[in-house]
Amino acid sequence: MILSDKTIKAMLAEGTLGIEPIDEEQIQPASVDIRLGDSFSVVEDSSSGIITMDKDISYKTIHTDTYLLLPGQFVLATTKEYFRLPDDLTAFVEGRSSLGRMGLFIQNAGWVDPGFEGEITLELFNANRCAIELKAGRRVGQLVFAKMDSKADKPYRGKYQGQRGATGSRIAQDNETQNHERKNQA
Repeated sequence: MILSDKTIKAMLAEGTLGIEPIDEEQIQPASVDIRLGDSFSVVEDSSSGIITMDKDISYKTIHTDTYLLLPGQFVLATTKEYFRLPDDLTAFVEGRSSLGRMGLFIQNAGWVDPGFEGEITLELFNANRCAIELKAGRRVGQLVFAKMDSKADKPYRGKYQGQRGATGSRIAQDNETQNHERKNQA
């Protein structure tokens, strides 16, 4: 069941759903508008020119109110809002159509697990031939919340829990990466 504005407001008031900061006008009929934060991260060049899944990836992070996203450029950004989802609520991240029509692709794998807490890292890609000026505080998308039929047995408590700012990939911490390394060492 997708939550209505009435239910979102009630959950915020009782504290079962946390979104900070939030303005009343962000709450839409069936979603909450998310705004761009001021943290942007880009992958630093590696000496080999190859990114692997079994080694930590280095990022350069800057904090600014304005970021110029060049054509064909990829950057991680963050939401201005910090979210706290209960163990029986999940959310879908949707980009704004108006920005998509400019060639700005916004994604975060599209899914927020029940139990997640933190700012949401967004993957931004400029598919246009012109640079796109990004401004902190501007609406970039919305979260659509869905109530689960029961609390999750294993709510999210993973490697991105509590993240703040544009947070780079932590794929090297995945179990399958570590298991693969152990097999290669044996």
